[in-house]
Amino acid sequence: MATLGVPRIGRRRELKFALESYWSGKSPAADLLATAKALRAASWREQHDRGVSKIPSNDFSLYDHMLDTVAMVGAVPARYVWTGGEVPLDTYFAMARGNQDHAADCGYAGDEHAANGHGLAAMEMTKWFDTNYHYIVPELTDDQSFALSSAKPVDHFLEAKALGIHTRPVLLGPVTFLKLAKSPEEGFNPIALLPRLLPVYEELLRRLKLAGADWVQIDEPALVVDLVPNERDALQFAYCRLSKAAPELKIMVATYFGSLGDNLETAISLPVAGLHVDLVRAPEQLETVGRLAQKELVLSLGLIDGRNVWRANLPAILDRIKPIVAGWPLDRVEIAPSCSMLHVPIDLDMETALDADVKSWLAFAAQKTDELVVLARALAEGRDAVAAELEASAEAAAARATSAKVHDPLVEGRVASIKVAMTRRKSAFAVRSKLQGDTFGLPSFPTTTIGSFPQTAEVRKARAAHAKGELRYVDYEAFLKKEIEAAVRWQEEIGLDVLVHGEFERNDMVQYFAEQLRGFAFTQHGWVQSYGSRFVRPPIIIGDVSRQNPMTLHWWRYARSLTPKPVKGMLTGPVTILNWSFVRDDLARSAVCRQVALAIRDEVSDLEKAGARMIQIDEAALREGLPLREADWEAYLDWAVECFRLASTAVGDATQIHTHMCYSEFGDIVDAIAAMDADVISIETSRSQMELLDTLRTFKYPNEIGPGVYDIHSPRVPEVGEISNLIMLARERLSDGQLWVNPDCGLKTRRWEEVRPALMNMVAAARAIRKKAQTG
Repeated sequence: MATLGVPRIGRRRELKFALESYWSGKSPAADLLATAKALRAASWREQHDRGVSKIPSNDFSLYDHMLDTVAMVGAVPARYVWTGGEVPLDTYFAMARGNQDHAADCGYAGDEHAANGHGLAAMEMTKWFDTNYHYIVPELTDDQSFALSSAKPVDHFLEAKALGIHTRPVLLGPVTFLKLAKSPEEGFNPIALLPRLLPVYEELLRRLKLAGADWVQIDEPALVVDLVPNERDALQFAYCRLSKAAPELKIMVATYFGSLGDNLETAISLPVAGLHVDLVRAPEQLETVGRLAQKELVLSLGLIDGRNVWRANLPAILDRIKPIVAGWPLDRVEIAPSCSMLHVPIDLDMETALDADVKSWLAFAAQKTDELVVLARALAEGRDAVAAELEASAEAAAARATSAKVHDPLVEGRVASIKVAMTRRKSAFAVRSKLQGDTFGLPSFPTTTIGSFPQTAEVRKARAAHAKGELRYVDYEAFLKKEIEAAVRWQEEIGLDVLVHGEFERNDMVQYFAEQLRGFAFTQHGWVQSYGSRFVRPPIIIGDVSRQNPMTLHWWRYARSLTPKPVKGMLTGPVTILNWSFVRDDLARSAVCRQVALAIRDEVSDLEKAGARMIQIDEAALREGLPLREADWEAYLDWAVECFRLASTAVGDATQIHTHMCYSEFGDIVDAIAAMDADVISIETSRSQMELLDTLRTFKYPNEIGPGVYDIHSPRVPEVGEISNLIMLARERLSDGQLWVNPDCGLKTRRWEEVRPALMNMVAAARAIRKKAQTG
């Protein structure tokens, strides 16, 4: 059995702290690399000790596996002034995060304290298929050259070998790499670069074979999305070449996140030794397995969910697969998770505070590994060999199905009573817009932020002390009010037009709300990687969801009492809460989302009654939930948009509804964005130089838009001229009356030393453009 890939971050988030220590200049590169090496060794040993027979290597990354591939093939964009050879660590991080002070050799100390200088922009970042993991988007030109510039896959294989552990190296497939890449040249398809790219992969395979590898796992998740004929041809061409590069090295092509569908014939016909299929997201694929029996393929069955935290019903899985694989040689069947377990927490045993019933329903990466071992033993030795484990699994599934912690008849009844009228605003946008303009009297190009301000060490310390009972609520509240007042006064001082309270009371934009809603459970150590050193603890939706009490009203009222300026009420939308949680798997996602939407609707109503006239309902994750196949988009977008509207429409025309969306390919869903009918939408656009607005211009999007004018995922502080240029690019695409000026995203993860000058520059740029527009 195989694990395909495991979490990289360490049980105690060792990777996060090592990265941030290095970036801040507190520790040298040697310390970071030593921590990374120790994490890899611990992971390999644990998998070996648990009985994994196919242990992956090169699934570890300091930042992102796509960025690792960029470095491996030497596809470093020219602006980083890389001259060949091994890609330096600081160049690697500059591509991921940008840098502040650029020297000719692209040296970069990762200084999070930097606040001045021009610097280099980071490469674009977007979501990995339909997950909440972010990857760095390769930038490729039509004259792109490639060279093997990192031996990391070989190095990690040898590293494990020195520990006495034989691994199966993991590579990102060349076709998926090129399909997900972008080019600055309009009309150029990076797939055309495949003949230039393949020699790098061929050389790498030869090196792996010389190092002693007998199998290599090559991930081609592009096989589960819509492909055009030339992309299918590219797969055939690529694997015909790669299979001959090191003939004795066997290739396992891994597909995941969905069904092969109309790419099945292509996948089956590839000249490789093994094929992995996802039988969790696409259980119907099991029916096609019989066809593979006619080929000399090792079939890897993705039976355990690598993306969700629910304990598997092992007897039910065996009942499903046994008739299909009966009679197959055991050496041609491999038991595996549906995908890499990068997307789930590490070990449930660390969760000492979880409700015992809930805990018995869950499995994290370590427990999923054990489930794989049980399934493999059951197939190899018979069910009697693992009878106790199978009985425990069945009992847990039965207990969960009947638990009162899961089912609430009142919630189910409320969802059943939803009417179409509950998803419509009272008037069209043109009517609302005029009324809102008269109400607020804002200048052109109004400035605001997305919502959160830096969560300083003092804020985190106070929150932790309160959670441990070491800080009384009255003292904690006083501390938060002091932070809010300071933030409001500073926003007034620099001249922002629409203010926020800063969200200092919130641990996370989803968890904060989930903790106040019924139907959720929470972990202490259930961290998963979002990007780089950004880790999140997704809440777990265990049952029917409802709101108990107002969740944000107290803090909004206080902030509003401090200023005559508009203060936005800040909420997280139902689709984002759904997509950034581990969702129950016993109910349709659309039904769960409607429950959450009704809870947010109640909060919106209370805010408006209290006097809030601007309410932002963030749907940062709406695009990432889009199914991978275009044929399935409409059904998802219909219920996702319905849920946003259900949450947002219980207000009068004078109340302005904002939403925020980030790091996604918005061109795919522009119709749905318009159908959301938010009065103002803010979106990430700085890394793409406003190219996302081209789609909205073509679509003639009628509502107001705040395109992000600086990248908050980088420590760089953009200058006034840089921000002004982005605003001018936006003006070329949209009318002045539509445009707001704001950062790309919330500022929670940044430092005040970066945020203050950046926002001051943003306000100065908006004023300069405003003056220019007035004078013609």
